[in-house]
Amino acid sequence: MAAEAAQTLERGLRLLRALADGQRGRTPTELAAELGLSRPVVYRLINTLQQEGFARRDSDGRVHLGFGVLVLAQAVQPLLRAAALPALRRLAERAGATAHLTVAEGGDGLAIAVVEPSWTDMHVAYREGSRHPLSRGAAGLAILAQRDGVVGFQASEGQLQEGARGVAAPILGLPWLEASVGVITFGQLDVEAIAELVMGAARELAESLT
Repeated sequence: MAAEAAQTLERGLRLLRALADGQRGRTPTELAAELGLSRPVVYRLINTLQQEGFARRDSDGRVHLGFGVLVLAQAVQPLLRAAALPALRRLAERAGATAHLTVAEGGDGLAIAVVEPSWTDMHVAYREGSRHPLSRGAAGLAILAQRDGVVGFQASEGQLQEGARGVAAPILGLPWLEASVGVITFGQLDVEAIAELVMGAARELAESLT
């Protein structure tokens, strides 16, 4: 019975990951083929996840993540913030710019951790909880680029605040997390040099969360 329960849990988690990886819903038949499971098993998993609010079906019968995952995401945010702060602190000091961790939430980017450099005379006041469309600013653009399979950094200027410049890179290798690490400043940026620091911080954070 314990082995059967563990197998069911593993299958349910695989199903959730499949729904999280896609930006569109899937039919139960598509999910069964993708996961290598029978349709009856997939239907049982979907029904259980629906009852718990972790999956939902639209009018066409396609399956999507349910809004119950938002509750889990909100609970995870403080843990992410605590894990990110050491890497962000090092990044802010080395880059001389405000460093931040931004996660995707719907169509927006949400800054859940921000660290300002200690030694600069002027820096961007970028607050935790700041929200902006993913299509504006380097942090959101890095997340969108990752969705399109583009690996690397993104840079922007004046998209969030007039005169502010930003560089950000996605956190890779964590299918449960859509996020980026970046810096923002009013000063001049050596984009290539700062990008190396930002990508290094993104890799460091990914490793700490693995």
